[in-house]
Amino acid sequence: MENTREHGRAMVMMITAMLMLPGIDAIAKWLSGSISSGQVTWSRFFFQIILMSPLLLKTSGPWLNSALYLHAARGTLIALATLLFFSGLAYLPIADAISIFFVEPLLVTLLSAFFLGEAVGWRRLSAIVIGFVGAMVIIRPSFAEVGWAVLYPLGAALCFSVYIILTRKMVRSEDPIRLQFFGGVFGFIVMSIALLFGTSQEIGMLTAVWPTQFEWMLLGTLGLVATAGHLFVVHAFRRAPVSVLAPFQYVEIIGATIFGLLIFDDFPDPITWLGISIIVGSGVYVFHRESRLEKQSSLSG
Repeated sequence: MENTREHGRAMVMMITAMLMLPGIDAIAKWLSGSISSGQVTWSRFFFQIILMSPLLLKTSGPWLNSALYLHAARGTLIALATLLFFSGLAYLPIADAISIFFVEPLLVTLLSAFFLGEAVGWRRLSAIVIGFVGAMVIIRPSFAEVGWAVLYPLGAALCFSVYIILTRKMVRSEDPIRLQFFGGVFGFIVMSIALLFGTSQEIGMLTAVWPTQFEWMLLGTLGLVATAGHLFVVHAFRRAPVSVLAPFQYVEIIGATIFGLLIFDDFPDPITWLGISIIVGSGVYVFHRESRLEKQSSLSG
């Protein structure tokens, strides 16, 4: 009974996070005409550190330990994923970008086999291939309009997949508050270096400017939503297994569609919905298959 209650709380946390997080993308897209994606990414981590610092003081144990290099790797990966995704939003509707990004759960399954030695049978491999076909259905017409920028969400998905694998590895032993804080610190360091270099070399996506008061307010809101949303996700994964929560990630597409329609008057066309359906169907099948195999393994053990 306690397990069921905890799983229920985890599901509510996950759904809440997935409806909140597209707000980050809406703000990033809104600002893309005046502030570079690199600076928006930097601001996300800057405000995350400020917001997380008071919470960090309530955690116990040594701040610096042998997992520091893993924190650095997570921070670098989330910085790259965020930069690539925000860069894609300058060219794509929010729902299209997020739908392409959602090959990420399929990539996690594939990379888990490579990095963690997990067995992936022909059924899941077939579902992964079909999921990538769904992504191509969305990418092809968009490629004709915006060119190579349509691949930014795909690059973001690859970076985020490795980030998720590291998070799975660390969440068993690391406090969620510290995971978020140190991810923000290293993301901030990486983006600070990138902005210094990009501004000096006049690289468009990495050029810094001084925001207006209203833009600072939007950037602060972005940092707040990102911090709260990802804390919900980390706490959810501590209360329920991946097999239970992973399908709820697709709720983010609903949130993205709502934000895109209300703010930018964007709504996915029938071809995009076809691609979304293929990706979601493939992802849900993979989660279902992994859940069944996990149950069989626990029963046989």
